[in-house]
Amino acid sequence: MQVLLINDMVGHSKVGMGAMMPVLSYLGHSAYGLPTALVSNTFNYGLFNVLDTTDYIRGTLPVWKQLGFRSDAICTGYMYSEEQAQLVSDYCREQAAGGTKIFVDPVMGDGGSLYNGLSMQQVEIMRRVVAVADLTFPNYTEAALLTGIPYQKSGISPDEARQMLKKLQEIGAKSVLITSCIIDGQHCVVGFNHLDNEFFQLNYEEIPGQFHGTGDLFSAFLIGYLLNGKPLKEATRQTMDAVSRLISLNKDLDDKYRGILVEQFLHHF
Repeated sequence: MQVLLINDMVGHSKVGMGAMMPVLSYLGHSAYGLPTALVSNTFNYGLFNVLDTTDYIRGTLPVWKQLGFRSDAICTGYMYSEEQAQLVSDYCREQAAGGTKIFVDPVMGDGGSLYNGLSMQQVEIMRRVVAVADLTFPNYTEAALLTGIPYQKSGISPDEARQMLKKLQEIGAKSVLITSCIIDGQHCVVGFNHLDNEFFQLNYEEIPGQFHGTGDLFSAFLIGYLLNGKPLKEATRQTMDAVSRLISLNKDLDDKYRGILVEQFLHHF
């Protein structure tokens, strides 16, 4: 299947589209890119340069429409500007009317705070994109930001998780996952599948350390498995196992800001 990735392209680090394309290709899909920003390196280095590609997107989408380009699925990630988010959400809505599946990874933050260089305006921008999603999969920090429910470092209860999932649906998303949750002391991913009205919780063992690009890898594996016919709960479990395996294989990297070495380990899956 053809998958359009609308996300940032990072030069020095294996994150964003650079992490996702190899996974989707390996799982049998054709991945194409529409960069939302060209970024020198991950923000965690403290110094970075960003080129806003809003003008490029504004000019590219009409060309694609005239050429009749369509995708089976679109996955959106980092959005740089309010205009960009509006252009992308409008395009996704138009494509969805023709049967394209819309997956939204609302890339904004982790560990209870926004990523370096982002502001609360990014939250408002991202709500517009989440509103058109067939499936959105924020981490717990991003879910808290999107819903306005206070972040709790110690974790949440199952009822609080359900409340957060419901509020994300109220924004407009059909099905929802929340990753990186702690519920009753257990690390987990929680989800709601609108197709069968099922709430589920999938536990995992956390691997100590901070690994960049894992959210992008989660997106790629999840979308790849879903497009290959796996139901949401099964695809999520398989994705969690794949990302955990990649982290284990890369846990001794000296510079984890550069992301996980994807291509050389894909034969494990």
